[in-house]
Amino acid sequence: RQEELMAKHSQLLGDVMSSICQLFDRLPGTSSPSPSPSLPSCNRLTPVAEPRLPPPKPFTGDPRSCQGFLTQCSLTFELQPSSFPTDRSKIAYIITLLSDKALSWASAVWESKDACCDSYAAFEEEFKRVFDHPVSGREASKRLLTLNQGSRSTADFAIDGWNDEALMDELATREPATDLESLIAMAIRLDNRLRERRVARRKTSQPVSPVRSPASKASLYPEQLHDAPEDMQLGRSRLSSSERERRMRERRCLYCALGKWWSPPSYRRAVMGKIRAPPTNAVLAVPATLSWEGHQHPVQAMIDSGAAGDFLDLSLAKELGIPTQLLPHPQAVTALDGRPLEPGKVTEATQSLRLTIHQHQQEETFYLIDSPEYPVILGHPWLRRHNPQIDWSAGTILSWSPSCHLTCRLQSLSAPSSESQESVNLSQVPSSYHQFKAVFSKSRATSLPPHRPYDCAIDLVPGSCPPRGRIFSLSPPERTAMDAYIKESLAAGIIRASTSPAGAGFFFVGKKDGGLRPCIDYQGLNKITVRNRYPLPLMATAFELLQGASIFTKLDLRNAYHLVRIRQGDEWKTAFNTPTGHYEYLVMPFGLTNAPAVFQALINDVLRDMLNKFVFVYLDDILIFSRSLEEHEGHVSRVLQKLLDNQLFVKPEKCEFHVTQTQFLGFIITPDHVEMDPKKVEAVLNWPIPTTVKEVQRFIGFANFYRRFIKNFSSVVAPLTALTKGGKTRIQWGPEAAEAFQDLKRRFTSAPILTIPDPERPFVVEVDASEVGIGAILSQRDGDGKPSATTTWEIVSCSRFKLALEEWRHWLEGAEHPFQVLTDHKNLEYLQQAKRLNPRQARWSLFFKRFQFLLSYRPGTKNVKPDALSRAYSPETQEKPLASIIPASRIIAPLQWELERVVREAQVHEPDPGGGPMGRLYVPQSARARVLQWGHESTLTCHPGTARTLEFLQRRFWWPSIKEDVKIYVEACPVCSQGKSTHQRPQGLLHPLPVPHRPWSHLSLDFITGLPPSRGNTVILVIVDRFSKAAQFIPLPKLPTAKETAELLMNHVFRVFGMPLDVVSDRGPQFSSRFWGAFCKLIGASASLSSGFHPESNGQTERINQDLETTLRCMVANNPTSWATFIMWAEYAHNTLQSSATGLSPFECQFGYNPPLFPEEEAQVAVPSARHFVRRCRLTWRKARYQRQANRHRQTAPNFRAGQRVWLATRNLPLRVESRKL
Repeated sequence: RQEELMAKHSQLLGDVMSSICQLFDRLPGTSSPSPSPSLPSCNRLTPVAEPRLPPPKPFTGDPRSCQGFLTQCSLTFELQPSSFPTDRSKIAYIITLLSDKALSWASAVWESKDACCDSYAAFEEEFKRVFDHPVSGREASKRLLTLNQGSRSTADFAIDGWNDEALMDELATREPATDLESLIAMAIRLDNRLRERRVARRKTSQPVSPVRSPASKASLYPEQLHDAPEDMQLGRSRLSSSERERRMRERRCLYCALGKWWSPPSYRRAVMGKIRAPPTNAVLAVPATLSWEGHQHPVQAMIDSGAAGDFLDLSLAKELGIPTQLLPHPQAVTALDGRPLEPGKVTEATQSLRLTIHQHQQEETFYLIDSPEYPVILGHPWLRRHNPQIDWSAGTILSWSPSCHLTCRLQSLSAPSSESQESVNLSQVPSSYHQFKAVFSKSRATSLPPHRPYDCAIDLVPGSCPPRGRIFSLSPPERTAMDAYIKESLAAGIIRASTSPAGAGFFFVGKKDGGLRPCIDYQGLNKITVRNRYPLPLMATAFELLQGASIFTKLDLRNAYHLVRIRQGDEWKTAFNTPTGHYEYLVMPFGLTNAPAVFQALINDVLRDMLNKFVFVYLDDILIFSRSLEEHEGHVSRVLQKLLDNQLFVKPEKCEFHVTQTQFLGFIITPDHVEMDPKKVEAVLNWPIPTTVKEVQRFIGFANFYRRFIKNFSSVVAPLTALTKGGKTRIQWGPEAAEAFQDLKRRFTSAPILTIPDPERPFVVEVDASEVGIGAILSQRDGDGKPSATTTWEIVSCSRFKLALEEWRHWLEGAEHPFQVLTDHKNLEYLQQAKRLNPRQARWSLFFKRFQFLLSYRPGTKNVKPDALSRAYSPETQEKPLASIIPASRIIAPLQWELERVVREAQVHEPDPGGGPMGRLYVPQSARARVLQWGHESTLTCHPGTARTLEFLQRRFWWPSIKEDVKIYVEACPVCSQGKSTHQRPQGLLHPLPVPHRPWSHLSLDFITGLPPSRGNTVILVIVDRFSKAAQFIPLPKLPTAKETAELLMNHVFRVFGMPLDVVSDRGPQFSSRFWGAFCKLIGASASLSSGFHPESNGQTERINQDLETTLRCMVANNPTSWATFIMWAEYAHNTLQSSATGLSPFECQFGYNPPLFPEEEAQVAVPSARHFVRRCRLTWRKARYQRQANRHRQTAPNFRAGQRVWLATRNLPLRVESRKL
């Protein structure tokens, strides 16, 4: 293809030269160019000078420009042959146009005097081998597939595909001008058109990146500059090559073309015309880790698409001792406009370092520059190699290129910090599958998978929000397991710290091996999640597919659900609470309601082309079946390759390869047979006797899984099913239920082995119907007589064998051979021959026409097997209650009371003794409980009180002790006790605290909270001396801990008044902690806690709190934030004013005198002992008065004993109910 293009190029170039020669012939006073060996001759004798061509742009080693560079050099050699007479001159000219790594390579080749330097063809071939694309065809096809016209015109789109030479060739193929005027007109027309195209392209192109200003240090990220409205810049376009060359030749300014190029005004004007924007942090920086020679260091790596390489801060490299190497040739660092940045050229680079970003890891070499703000800069080459998907709004990397998942990510997982390679145990895997070693990798299965179309979406019901669950208490082993699980999950990247408003509970359940399995309680989230209705496969489908299979392989996926990502933006909904933090999943956790459907959709699409052919998949369990070993190895290899391609991994220790018998989803599968799992059968045999309806339902549900193996299953379990009806919670285990329970266990031990139906053999349907139900057996001819399936239905009205055909329709409809039906119902023989059918028979007749069968009559005496299925259990022994056909909500009153009938029946054994009120019915002893329940709990009364219940019953009934019975019944009603508010006086009398014998021997403490900040304080600690009523008010910035509270007591009380004997406080966390109890024990004081929700036991402190709050409100009403200024005066006022309890001020009670208001001589007390006695008497009298007043509204508490059940008042309990009133 390349040779054809070069030939076409030479032909077009010859046509151009011919046109030029013809034009010169028509112009007077001109001479035609001289013929050239490589150009068509114009038959002119006068020699013409060789055309001057601009030199090609310097080649740096970029493979994308290799072909264009060599083409430009070839044109120069072809049009200027006299300048390059030898091959070495051509090679020398090419070397002068090289730079960077291309120049380094050419210099080494030239200095080594390699043989390719003597031949231009050999040099060109070696040049292409080093710098040209090694897979140019693949690159070309890639560019072809990514072509996109977009909103551009067809002409623009077509021209974008041309290179400069092709555009020149296209212009050259136009009709040549015949004279000078036409040549000038054509040139003007083409020039105008080119100018229009440039203007149009400037309008539609993206804004050009701002010019980078010089900096004192080398910086590779741009500073934001905004152009000032300068006239010179309006409509200014890029200089053409010829104009740029002319200005440089004439040493003119490239900006204005007026002054000399060294003249600073125009350049300074351009720089000062720009307004520097304030610095911003609008850069993308990601956390990364550098590793080398066993060392690691975390860094912030900035991703800069404008940087032409990868760079590392020079000072950081020297500080960390990172190994470096000198570059063979210094590299210049320039800004976007081509100006060199300080300090000049780069002379050093690091050796190969390992760069880790999350789970992504690769080997990189960095150039060393001064970049202290961002020590690592990843430029455009790094972006091209790894092609990350970046969320620019969030500043995060979402995913990596597919090649990274197979190389970089694998390297990260298989090369941990310990530098040890992961060893996968493939001892149980056949050697033919060792080539798929990666699919058995445990480390790759525990890493963060990429986003896929199958990400788990959590769509919530409109208007709902996930609830926040509780934090479960964990035992020490569970806390250890939790810490390990959180650490491993964070390291693997499958969870992250969360600030979500949602949060589910985190707890553990035990495994069979004694380990702990972490669980998340997503019940609240599942209730408000929109359900994904993707179906799970039917188990019956699997058995149909296994016909003819003789060898099996079972695969179990590792971390199946964790291989699916949560849809981006839904991660916050999976948040969970732990005692050590709040986290959320990035992968699909266990417990989500849509997890099975999401994973089934993923695995079905991954194995779509193999599904139901030789693969059956149920969630993370994969069964591969084949007819021969050779075929089976190919099937297994295809499945493993598919799983590896889609990053699904297998757990080899739970897999089975090339077996003829396997346990799959509770069944034992062998060639042509299906059996029950012996472990499940053992569970049924060891099942204890159920005692509740739930336990009966659980047993029936477990046994129902194997109902296809059990003959007359529905008839056998009929007595057990009858126990679950009627809405009862407790059951009456009778002889029928016990016999059915044991019979079902016996049938499990003797269950038949079902054969897998073969569609190529004829089927036989044996059906029998009785008044109890229908029994049916499906079998095949030419077999061993084993049934393919057995089934029964518990019915009242029999539809004969129609139910059997519906059950096995997927096998019988469209069968290759007509199947035979054996039944004991003779009338069915005439069904297809009848001329007149009723509507139901007509519908059945249409249904039967879908099948091809032969109907045969077999008397009941010979139809033994299905007859036994249908008649095994007869419910006639059970008494069936009469069902009402009128809904209960529609019944207003019965014509004859059921209750009255019960009472009259009871009077047969206990007649009316007489002497009762007229018109009232006497209630015997056996019916009184029923009457009391009706009179108090029926919907006619709705739990009234004793008086109203008695009045209601006395309207119709009487018996001698009706008043006492009604009172006892109502008082003992649990519903009334639970739902009604008590109107009785509080129980328990007030017991005042004992009077202390000295000041500060008995203390009481409390906190006042909720205050506005004042001098940094928001809390007041109130300490009260119960003897003198003295108080200390200590302002605090926040609620102290138990240790801080103890230090406050030491500094403010103990050092002044000594150690106390008793400390009374509420049940706050400071005083109920173990530290507080140990502290009081060490100082010899007893720690007394007030009763819950009864502040009266600490009434002194509560009263002082009220007085203090009142005082502060009066003092700081206009400026509440200044209360800390007045707290000392509030304390002084309280301690110097008279207390109503003692009749003295707390100060006088402590020290025997009041603080003087004015300087004066204090009066002397002659008999201090008498005064002290009177004071104690007065204090004792006042306490007795307080006790008497408080007990007026209380009653004596019952004498409760440990173990008694009591009702707990809900007045002070934080109930979690929908409505506290109800």
